[in-house]
Amino acid sequence: MFRTSVLAALLAAGGAVPLFGQGWVDIERRPGVVAPFSSIVRTSSQVRVTVEGRVARVEVEEQFRNTGGGVAEGTYLYPMPGEAVFTDFSLWMGEQEVRGEMMQAEQARGIYEEIVRRLRDPALLTLEGHGLIRARVFPIPPGETRKIVLRYTQMLDRSGDALRLRYAIGNRSQRETGRGDVRVQPGDVFSFRVTLPDASTMGTPYSPTHQITTRESGGRLVVTLDPDASGDVELFIPLRRGLVGTSLVTHAPGGEDGFYMLLLSPPTSEEGNTVPRDLSLVVDVSGSMSGEKIEQARAAILQALESLNPADRFRLVAFSSTVRNFRQGFVPATPTNIAAARRFAENLNANGGTNIEGALNAVLDQAPAEERLPIIIFMTDGIPSIGEQAPDKLAEAAAAHVGRNRIFTFGVGHDVNTYLLDRLSREGRGSAEYVAPDADVEVAVGSLVSKIQHPALVNLRIVESPVRLVQSYPAELPDLFFGEELVVFGRYRGEGNGTVVIEGERNGRRERFTARAAFPETDDANDFIPKLWASRRIGELTRQIRIEGASQDLVSQVRDLGLRYGILTEYTSYLVQEPGVSVRGGRTDEAARSRSNGFSSPAPEAQVGTNAFQSADASSKMAAAGTLADAERVANNRMNELSRREGSTPTRRAGGKVFRQDGARWKDVLVSDSMPVTEVVAYSDAYFALVRALPELSQYLTVGDDLTIAGKRAGIHIGTTGTRTWSAGQLERLLRAYRGQ
Repeated sequence: MFRTSVLAALLAAGGAVPLFGQGWVDIERRPGVVAPFSSIVRTSSQVRVTVEGRVARVEVEEQFRNTGGGVAEGTYLYPMPGEAVFTDFSLWMGEQEVRGEMMQAEQARGIYEEIVRRLRDPALLTLEGHGLIRARVFPIPPGETRKIVLRYTQMLDRSGDALRLRYAIGNRSQRETGRGDVRVQPGDVFSFRVTLPDASTMGTPYSPTHQITTRESGGRLVVTLDPDASGDVELFIPLRRGLVGTSLVTHAPGGEDGFYMLLLSPPTSEEGNTVPRDLSLVVDVSGSMSGEKIEQARAAILQALESLNPADRFRLVAFSSTVRNFRQGFVPATPTNIAAARRFAENLNANGGTNIEGALNAVLDQAPAEERLPIIIFMTDGIPSIGEQAPDKLAEAAAAHVGRNRIFTFGVGHDVNTYLLDRLSREGRGSAEYVAPDADVEVAVGSLVSKIQHPALVNLRIVESPVRLVQSYPAELPDLFFGEELVVFGRYRGEGNGTVVIEGERNGRRERFTARAAFPETDDANDFIPKLWASRRIGELTRQIRIEGASQDLVSQVRDLGLRYGILTEYTSYLVQEPGVSVRGGRTDEAARSRSNGFSSPAPEAQVGTNAFQSADASSKMAAAGTLADAERVANNRMNELSRREGSTPTRRAGGKVFRQDGARWKDVLVSDSMPVTEVVAYSDAYFALVRALPELSQYLTVGDDLTIAGKRAGIHIGTTGTRTWSAGQLERLLRAYRGQ
C-alpha cells in the first residue's frame, strides 16, 4: 500500500501547504486506481481542557474536508507531549468510535523521521520527544467533512504553588503575507480553552510561552490562546495559598550561573481592601496635540476616571504654554468629583507650547501620603518649548522630588524626547510606553489603567534565598495588582534547596510570602527562561546606554547577549553585515570589541525623531517581555527595522539564533572564519542521527536547505554534500566540540 501525506498532495496540486500542527491525516492511494489525487485539509481544531484537582481532561475536536476528486482514506496522527501520563483515552469519528493506539516518544520518532525524509521538510523534527496517537480514518467522499474527537486525561505536574499544564499545538500552517509577517492558513480555525471550575482557589494564570486571555465567568476561570498560536504551550495555574500564590522554576546550563523565573500570582479579582491610590493624570494639550490625538487623549482620561475606586483620590493636570489644574491638590473619587472632571476633560482644546517643567512641578510639589500608592500617568507628544528645555535638567529636577511616586510615561508620536520619558519612568519605578503615530493613545493608556486599578501589595522585595540571586529583571520589584501576575527573571549563583522569601506592604502592614525552590547545578528543563531573561536584560541595558552613555562595557554586554540569543540591536546589527567580524566562545573577538569605542549614545536633547522612538520603544518592550511570543515579536520587528535602516543583507531568526544569507547558504552569524565546520548531507542517516543527538538543532533546520550552524567550538553545515553515515566515534567527537566540552 502506497502512503503519502496531505502535505505532499497539496504540493503536487500547487495549493496552500498545511504544516504539522494538531493532528493531520496521512492519505492512502490504492495501487492501480486511476483517479484525481485526493487531498484532505483540516478546517478547524478546537481544544478544550478542564482542570479538576491535578487532573486535566482534554478534548480535541478536529474537522477534515476532502477537497479532492476521489474517496480518501488514511491514518490520523496526533502528536502528544512526551512526558504526559494518560489515564483514559477514546477516539471518535462522527458517531462511531475508532480504534487508535498510543505510541511513546521512541516509537513515534521513527514515524516523524520517515515523513521528514519523504517530504524533505524538517518541520516535524521539532516534535522530537513527543509521543503519537495513530488511528484509522474512515473513507471520506469528495467534498465531505468528517469530525474527529479525541479525549484523554493526564496528571499535571506541581511547581511551587502552581499546577503546570503543557500542550503541543505543533507547527501550525503559516504563510508569508508579503509584508514580513505570517498568517495561519485560511480556513484552518484554531481555538484553545482551559476551564478552571473554582476561581476562588486560583491565582492569575500565566504562560511564559504564549499570550493568554483570562476571564472569570460564573465562578470559573477561563483561559484562552490567540487563534494563531503554535508550538508548545506552557501554562502555570497558581493555587491560592493566602493572598499570593508563588512558584519558582529554574534552568541550569552548567558551567555558568543558572537562571530562574519567579511568579507571584494574586487573585484575578479584588479581594478585601485594596491599597488606596492617589492617581495623577497629566496630559499634554499643546498645539501639536490637535485633531485626533486630543480626542484620543480625552477618551483616555475618561477611561482612567472610570477606573477610580471609592477609596482613591485623583487630580487632573493639563499643560500647554501654561498649566491648568482641575482642582488644587487631590480630591476624593466621589461621583460628583468624577462627573466634574469629565466635564473639564471634555472641554480641553489643543493650543500653545509645551511646558513640561510646569507640569512636573505641579504633580511633584508635595510628598505622597504614606498610606497611599501615588501613581502619575504622564502623556505628551512633543519636546519642551516653555520654561526649562534641557531634558537632562528636567529629569534631574524631577528625580530630586519623585519620592514614592510611580511614574508611567506615554510618548505619542516621533517628536517626543525619549531620554526624558525613559529617565522619568526609571526614576519613578514605572514604565515608558511609546505610541506610534498611527496607534491609539486611548488603547495604550487604557491597557495600563486596567492593570493598575486594584493594588494588592506595594514595596515588594526579596529578603531571603538559599542562593545568591543576581541580574534580576525587573531590577526593583514593581507593585503587585489583583488580576496581574508579577514575573521576575534572573540568574543565580551556587546551588541548593530552600525557601525564597518575598515581603510586601498592604494597608500599612508587612506581609511575607514564600516559594520553595531547588537551584540545581545542571538542569536542561525550562529552556524558555534564558531567552526571556536576555530580552529583559538587553532592554534595560540599551535604555541605560541612552540615559548614561555608551561605555565600552555596556556596549559589549549588549553585543554578546544579542549574538548569543539572536536579539539584534543598534549595537549588534553591523555583525550581520560584516562577515569578517567573528564571535568566539559566545564573546566578540578583540577586533569587534575595539569597535565599541566607535559607538556613543546621542546627547539627551538629540534623542528625538523616528530612530530614537524606535530604539526606545524596542528597549521598553524587551524590558517588559513576559512571554516568548512577546520577545520573538520584538526581536523580529527590531531586526526588520535595522535591516531597512542600514540596508543589511537578508537575515532570519530561529530558535534564538540569527542567520545571514550568504549566496544560496544561510549562515549563523556566530560562525567564525577559524571555526571548524562538519558537513552533513540533509535527510541522510547521519542527519537524523545528529538531530537525535542534538535535538535543539531541529528549531534551526527550518531556516533553509543550505544551512551552517555555530556551536561553541565547532559548526555544522547541512546541505547536499558531506557525511552520509557516521564512522566510529565521529559523531561523538563532533558533539563534544559543538558543546564545547
